Amino acid sequence: MTAPNLNFPGPALELFAAAQDAVAQIPPAFPLAATVVVNPFLGQTGAPRAQTAARMARVAGLRIFPARSGYAARIATGQITQDDLTAAAAAHGVTAHDLRNAAMQPAPTPSALPTVAELAEAATGVDWPEFLADRIGTWAAVHFDKGQAFWPAPDMPAFAAWKAFASRDLTPGIAGLSGFAAHVANLSGDPRLAFLDACEALGLTPATAPVCFHRLLMTLEGWGQYARHIGWLAERDGGTDDTLFQMLTIRLVWEAALLERFGADLRHDWQAVLASYGAPVTPSRDDLLDAALQDASDRAAERALAARIVPSLTGDTDRPAIQAAFCIDVRSEVVRRALEQADTGIRTKGFAGFFGLATTHQSHGSDVTEARAPVLLRPGLRTSAADPVTETATRISRRGTRAWGRFKMAAVSAFAFVEAAGPLYIAKLLRDTQARPRSAPIDPAPQIDLPLPDRVAAAAAVLRAMSLTDGFARLILIAGHGATVTNAPHGSALQCGACGGHAGDVNARLLAALLSDAEVRDGLLAEGITLPKDTLFVAGLHDTVSDAITLFDAPKGGTHAPDLARLRSALKLAGKAARGERAALLPRGTAATLPSRGGDWAELRPEWGLAGCNAFVAAPRRATAGSDLGGRVFLHDYDWQADRDFATLELILTAPVVVASWISLQYYGSSVAPQVFGAGNKLLHNVTGGIGVVEGNGGLLRAGLPLQSVHDGDALRHTPDRLSVVMAAPAHAISAVLTRHAGLRELFDNGWLALLRMDDAGAIVERYERGAWQPFAAQQDQARVA
Repeated sequence: MTAPNLNFPGPALELFAAAQDAVAQIPPAFPLAATVVVNPFLGQTGAPRAQTAARMARVAGLRIFPARSGYAARIATGQITQDDLTAAAAAHGVTAHDLRNAAMQPAPTPSALPTVAELAEAATGVDWPEFLADRIGTWAAVHFDKGQAFWPAPDMPAFAAWKAFASRDLTPGIAGLSGFAAHVANLSGDPRLAFLDACEALGLTPATAPVCFHRLLMTLEGWGQYARHIGWLAERDGGTDDTLFQMLTIRLVWEAALLERFGADLRHDWQAVLASYGAPVTPSRDDLLDAALQDASDRAAERALAARIVPSLTGDTDRPAIQAAFCIDVRSEVVRRALEQADTGIRTKGFAGFFGLATTHQSHGSDVTEARAPVLLRPGLRTSAADPVTETATRISRRGTRAWGRFKMAAVSAFAFVEAAGPLYIAKLLRDTQARPRSAPIDPAPQIDLPLPDRVAAAAAVLRAMSLTDGFARLILIAGHGATVTNAPHGSALQCGACGGHAGDVNARLLAALLSDAEVRDGLLAEGITLPKDTLFVAGLHDTVSDAITLFDAPKGGTHAPDLARLRSALKLAGKAARGERAALLPRGTAATLPSRGGDWAELRPEWGLAGCNAFVAAPRRATAGSDLGGRVFLHDYDWQADRDFATLELILTAPVVVASWISLQYYGSSVAPQVFGAGNKLLHNVTGGIGVVEGNGGLLRAGLPLQSVHDGDALRHTPDRLSVVMAAPAHAISAVLTRHAGLRELFDNGWLALLRMDDAGAIVERYERGAWQPFAAQQDQARVA
């Protein structure tokens, strides 16, 4: 954040460091085109949940736990037992009696520390916080625009762009902040110098700045999170970006200007507020009680999970007729279970839906590249779906469509177009409003350009990570997943999180082609992996709206024709069963209408996405094959006895588990704190800049999940419990991974995730408690009796 040609004094460097720390506390928000669900507490997981509760109350007026009445109801029904309360109370330094009493009392309503804008509102009667939100939102929507605007803003750093905008904006003067435009024009063009000037004007010190900076960044809501995603990606890839720091400087300039303008009325109150900003952030007794109540609820959920896991330890030695590898996504659990019931000769496996091939992909006829990989990874491959025969025609068609769309909406032609051609669109409008099944276009097969040794190494790594190195069936399905929806700004949130908010078809087709390559198969022999000559790999895509599974590039005829016919028949039966199960959970849902929901322009809930997710299990499929897990569990196949040096165990804990924790905590945050970590009501959404939504016609960007993604109109459909991570591996191996990865260990030590261990018989036997393993068997037995 500093530059070699400027020598800043020590206090200035401390302020810069405080700003850097505050920036790190803000979660990233990714654009709508490739929505990636994010842990909204990403910068807080180094502290226990009670500590985060105290901080978020101070910087956002936010309560991060559910209402206490919910705990009271579960205590009354016995879902939360006395043992749960006792264990949770001991972990938080209170008593079980304290928790029972607290559950019967409403929690205090938190109140954020005031900003200068809020003090000015109280002094003048002008809603300055709302005014700032409008002006910052108006500028940010133009600056960060990704193609929605017809006249794009100049490509400039954030502070320089805002300075050019604000120095010509007369609105603040009209509202009562006279001279603001001239003040901005006279600011230094270097955001660091403007930052220091504003800090000095506000009287901020290294003691008061950290919480103040965090407070101001929280007032930016989604715009701050979007700016953070730019920096987060840069850091992931080994670079730096200070866009959010520049946004903080903008917010500080507004504060300083308001203090200067209304200082006579504000300075005394502002000095008192500064003292509060400098006070240590420590959990109150209510924070500890709330954290303990949530811990008790989480422990109850762990017991319920253990009771639902019923191992099926038979029939695992014979060669299966068909194997089907699905994404670990919780929605796959339903269709996997249905598929195994439809045909007992089929065995399923779970693996992250990018199937180990992190690629930057260019679709057919497109110049846009898409990161088909978990956002934690920087894609190392480049692939494309070009077809020399149709490529040119497709490009021309798509460009013509875009040009026609711009013509219809341009300021000069829009009104004339409606007058002249509007009536001709009546049929199209009527057709678009009809709910009917829709299907995404199928691109040509994706192509990958890698030397043979790299292809062999990639194939071997994927097969080992999938715990699939022997026992191959004659036919193996690699099934990604996606959701075919329309009129859904947040539609990419329903796609595959492991594919960066895109469907998993590209990755599935890449892996199937890779494992079908004769040269790759020959090369795998040196890796100790022998693929039978009669094993055929075929790719597929599971549509999570309709539960239909499409096969790609499957041969017609040949020796595998009976196997493919058997697979298609089983997939059809499984889809029907899965639709029946899911329809019962959706408002107005029926198995017959589910396929049409994705094509209904008025449907607010085409499916539930990952709502309800509450566990991650890494174990052989036999450990869970007899269980109905209700579409709530991420299922990753893992056999520790075939894991050389526990490298796959480490990979699972540091990648899929972390991604699953982001998903779980995003749904948690959007459920318990929708005013800050939710995207609001879909009925009020307007897409802004092609990157996000606002509620109404302007203001701050709304990040997180829409209300309709977690609520059915009457009650929450996502139970806000932490994710239970169940690993079927030796305790010493799991502990060794945690020792090497401090950030991962903090997720468990600070209560954001629970870690359980499963034995080789498929029973949960131990629970991780801050570095030690405690017996779980007694709790499990209680749950099964209940």
